[in-house]
Amino acid sequence: QVQLVESGGGLVHPGGSLTLSCAASGFTFSMDSMSWYRQAPGKERGFVATISSTGGSTYYSDSVKGRFTISRDNRKNTVYLQMNSLKPEDTAVYYCRGAGYWGQGTQVTVSS
Repeated sequence: QVQLVESGGGLVHPGGSLTLSCAASGFTFSMDSMSWYRQAPGKERGFVATISSTGGSTYYSDSVKGRFTISRDNRKNTVYLQMNSLKPEDTAVYYCRGAGYWGQGTQVTVSS
C-alpha cells in the first residue's frame, strides 16, 4: 500500500533552517509529482510547494518563494523541503502528498 512518511520537523528559532524529508513507498515514485502542504492551528491546509516527477520543474506558494526549496531523489524515493529564514508564521504541521495520498505530517514550530 502507499506510504508517505515525513520526518525532520522540530522547534527552531526565527531565521533558522530545517529540512523535511518524505519517504515514499507503494507506488512508482519516479512517475509522480510530489507536493508539500501545511496546516497551521485553526487554519485550512494550504499548498507550499510541488515538484515534477523528474525534478525539472518546481512551483512555490508566494509565502515561501525564495526561502524554501523542494527537491527529490528518485533513487531513494524521497522528497525534501529545505526551509530557510523561517518565520513564526511558518509554524504548522507539514504534510507530504503524492499519488493521491497524504503522509501523517510533521510538526514545525518557529519560536524564540
